Amino acid sequence: MLQIDPTSQQQSSTDIRNWNNSATHPLQSWEWGEFRKAMGIDVVRTKHGQLTFHNVPHTPWVIGYFPKGPKPTSQMLHDLRLLGASKHAIFIQLEPNIAASKNTLTLPELRASHHPLFTKYTFVLDLNKSEEELLKAMHSKTRYNLRIAQKHGVSVTEDNSEKAFAAYLRLNEETTGRQGFFAHNKTYHQTMWRIMKDAGIAHLFTATYKGEILAAWILFAWNKTLYYPYGTSSRQHREVMAPTLLLWEIAKWGKANGYTSFDLWGAMGPEPDPDDPWFGFHRFKQGFNPLLVEHVGSFDLVINPLLYKLYTLADTIRWFLLKRGLKS
Repeated sequence: MLQIDPTSQQQSSTDIRNWNNSATHPLQSWEWGEFRKAMGIDVVRTKHGQLTFHNVPHTPWVIGYFPKGPKPTSQMLHDLRLLGASKHAIFIQLEPNIAASKNTLTLPELRASHHPLFTKYTFVLDLNKSEEELLKAMHSKTRYNLRIAQKHGVSVTEDNSEKAFAAYLRLNEETTGRQGFFAHNKTYHQTMWRIMKDAGIAHLFTATYKGEILAAWILFAWNKTLYYPYGTSSRQHREVMAPTLLLWEIAKWGKANGYTSFDLWGAMGPEPDPDDPWFGFHRFKQGFNPLLVEHVGSFDLVINPLLYKLYTLADTIRWFLLKRGLKS
């Protein structure tokens, strides 16, 4: 199995360019791997794609993660099994970057993931359409909210300055505290932003009202697609609908800069539960009438069956206690 030497201090610009030319998603980019390494994560690059290995606390074991790679084949899984065994992995989680409409996975080596990290569905806005077509396709309430934001003078700009990023960090802390979900820490965001911004992949957009940043989103630009992985907003002045204008202006920026699609990084599926905590976010995205895209899903390649059973049981209990703690 081809594996790039992870101890190498530098790779040539040709190596990096060739790697990125074959990567179909920003989480498979060379720079994303460098970010993960900077966070102390074990990164392995193979001919099949880029994986990370994460320590199971207080044990000699690790968990492998292979996000947004190609469609698995028997040869790939054979190679990954050997790699996983050499790393003392309990299992490797795969989340292929392939749509379910054109592909199915029936490989007996894989089982449905115990705890998927990516949602199976996402919303994708077609930026090949004209602005008039996109506006016409929106839900009437979304168009109305756009007009409200414009009437109140909300302004949207790309702002990659330190001041704007500091506002993003502040709003991120506010957003996660308000919505009660698990989030990455400040060091994660700072390291990700430094590496991905310097590579020209990450862009920060802000929505400002009367001099105050009300929403700040980090976008990834990769190939011809925009991705929306990180978003924050303020509870102040919610009546001016700043996030609605922010998404619309980013879509226009993408069109103007040659991007053909805008992946909104997640959706709940065709029959969302209105009582789900994520329903409001799903409905916000849905208002722009994007295409609902289903991916093949998340799968575990089990390396150690006994430890896998023990791990999944312990992880189920852990998440139950964490969620219970948030509700209390």
